[in-house]
Amino acid sequence: MLKFKNLTILGTSHIAKESVQAVERLITQKKPNLIALELDLARYRAIVTQKKQYHKNLDIKTFIINLIGAYAEKSLGKQTGIKPGTEMRTAIDLAKQNKIPLFLIDQPINITLRKLSSQITRKEKITLVKDVFTTIFNKKKKIPFDLNKVPSKKIINSLIQETKEKYPSIYKILVEERNVYMAKALNKIINKFPEKEILAIVGAGHENDIVGELKSITK
Repeated sequence: MLKFKNLTILGTSHIAKESVQAVERLITQKKPNLIALELDLARYRAIVTQKKQYHKNLDIKTFIINLIGAYAEKSLGKQTGIKPGTEMRTAIDLAKQNKIPLFLIDQPINITLRKLSSQITRKEKITLVKDVFTTIFNKKKKIPFDLNKVPSKKIINSLIQETKEKYPSIYKILVEERNVYMAKALNKIINKFPEKEILAIVGAGHENDIVGELKSITK
């Protein structure tokens, strides 16, 4: 968890019980004035309605990769008993119950996936499919952390570095560019509500770069 001015950023794992508990604790005990979520409108609606979103204008390979990624996250979620995105749903429900305004700070998913469709390399596609299927079907391969908890900073940094090396295009589109987008969105909220306590909930691993971007913007 990081602080920047009147902003607190909580990094979560989308399938960890610990993350759901942390969201509940922060909102009920700290009572933030505003909550910002790593969601766009389409993903927000998917979580609230519990209906799948179908994305247009993707080539078939990227569409399949998107489905495989969603299936992998769902499969890992079954191991923890937590449906992917439960911590976001918890934040949404608590915000409504406590009448706390919600802000969606992520880049629209269709834009992200269109970029992925046009920029991902053939090598990255093949490697990603192999890695995902290995994770799902290789029962002997041990995941290096407890899925019920948010991974340690050391493990997150190691996974980020591995992703940078194996999937440079994917990392740029899914992580770097979205961090910049979310930092700009949060900067607008901070400037508009300088006296309000803001809680941002994002995936673990985004926090440091978002704060770095915020510091750069406000120099």
